[in-house]
Amino acid sequence: MTASQENAPASIPAVAKPPKLHGRAFYESIGCPKSIVAPMVDQSEFIWRMLSRSFLPEEQRSSLLAYTPMFHARLFVESQKYRETHFQAMRGDKPWLDGNPAIDRPLFVQFCANDPAHLLSAAKLVEPYCDAVDLNLGCPQGIAKKGHYGSFLQEDQELIHNLIKTLHEGLSIPVTAKIRILETREKTLAYAKNVLSAGASILTVHGRRREQKGHITGLADWDVIRYLRENLPAETVLFANGNILQHGDIEKCLAATGADGIMSAEGNLSNPGIFAIPPAPEEAGPEFWRGKDGKGGWRVDAVFRRYLDLIHQYVKDAKPPQRRPLFVPGHDTAWLDGPLPFPEQQKREEGPKKKKVKVGSDDRTNAQSPNYVAMQPHLFHLLRHFVTVHTDVRDALAKSRLGDISLYENILEMVERKVAKGLIDYEATQGESIAPYLEATAHVKHSNAKVEGEEKPNPMEEDIEDKESSVRTVRECKRPWWVVQPIVRPLPKEALAKGAIMLKKQKQDKTNGNGNNATNRHAQPRQQNGQENGNGAGKANGTSTVTESITGDPQSAKAALGSLKRKTSEI
Repeated sequence: MTASQENAPASIPAVAKPPKLHGRAFYESIGCPKSIVAPMVDQSEFIWRMLSRSFLPEEQRSSLLAYTPMFHARLFVESQKYRETHFQAMRGDKPWLDGNPAIDRPLFVQFCANDPAHLLSAAKLVEPYCDAVDLNLGCPQGIAKKGHYGSFLQEDQELIHNLIKTLHEGLSIPVTAKIRILETREKTLAYAKNVLSAGASILTVHGRRREQKGHITGLADWDVIRYLRENLPAETVLFANGNILQHGDIEKCLAATGADGIMSAEGNLSNPGIFAIPPAPEEAGPEFWRGKDGKGGWRVDAVFRRYLDLIHQYVKDAKPPQRRPLFVPGHDTAWLDGPLPFPEQQKREEGPKKKKVKVGSDDRTNAQSPNYVAMQPHLFHLLRHFVTVHTDVRDALAKSRLGDISLYENILEMVERKVAKGLIDYEATQGESIAPYLEATAHVKHSNAKVEGEEKPNPMEEDIEDKESSVRTVRECKRPWWVVQPIVRPLPKEALAKGAIMLKKQKQDKTNGNGNNATNRHAQPRQQNGQENGNGAGKANGTSTVTESITGDPQSAKAALGSLKRKTSEI
């Protein structure tokens, strides 16, 4: 042995990388989650994921799987600004928000793409900060059609296969995919097999077709998902998506579809506590309200508080403000008579009219945070039923500015006062104060409207099991306006009777009475406010849902609608 050989450092044995887990082995490694926060355009951001987890006991929070919003793969690769304003995993050399191993796992990052190279490059950038990368094959909006991604790839099964295979072979973490059902069960099964054979570890199936959106969203078909469950290999990990409005729907969907997990989008947006088991009456604190009929839910002021506290804690890096105990009847009411704290607004109204004062972010360094961008749409969704009664809150929310947390705190104060007065009245009248609201809103007028060629049904003989009627669902879900609750869309036949959609001209004289299927295939949404449905990601669903609640002052309504251009839909 030479001297140089004697002095050479000992070779370090190579450390073998653990094998990449796939399919059910991967699913088991992340705890077999049965509840999943859906990927939603600009709406499943870090703070919303944290809010959704916060309703679970601390030891169960890692059992909730969450997806990021959908990111555009090419933009994610080419634009540093796009990355920085959509995905904030690191601050300096330390984990920060998105994908933080201590607080934001398990996490799947979703991309839309039509180019395998762009998709892989984007996925490589997030690979260290998530558990899997998901390919969006479900977005039905016009922007997806124009950009040729989402559900508009489903005619090109070879490209879909190549996209998934490229990720499967090029990443150290698994790839998953989310699809919509096709025209037949057989075609949907072939589609699912193509996705799985390309290397997808988990398949999520939204039980609606591509054309089911906006006013013609209709019901998701759980039977098709059950068909997939029974005809795919037993080891396939399958998630179901669609028709999840309340917590009880999760177990119903698991039983009906045989899926491993249940994903919720709009149900979660209306109630971020949807994945938590409602507390028993003896265990419920002031956040969870129950009426004299035993029905209840999370109070809007309590959810609003949680949301803002998380913004303070994680985005502003500040301690949340000291808050009075959440009001319950019997507490001191002196604070209800004090002036509302709107200093900036008062200053503008009381002072001489000079230059227009633009109220903007009070946190300039984080002004473009995705968590700030999502605030106004989230609050419109949470307060959807509340603002139909309290339009001044709607108007204040419509005028809010990006990142202006002090203004959102003022709106919270407005909400807390109105909830307190509502609870006081409820107790004083033994529940009668809310009866007119519940009676007026729990009846879907358009469900009994006459469709040309059919006899007008008698509401007294109404079949609440009718699959073309949303009446029963509305009645089951309806709560007082101070409780977060789902938005129940009219079913297509109801929307047709109401005039929200029209049959295509060639179909007007051929209404065949086949219900949901026929209406969905040939109905066209009316244009609203000069904008076509599907003119942007999430716009169709946002417009059809929100315009019903934005009435009164035209300027406020216009501002509110403008703020919701980026509102999400299930994708």
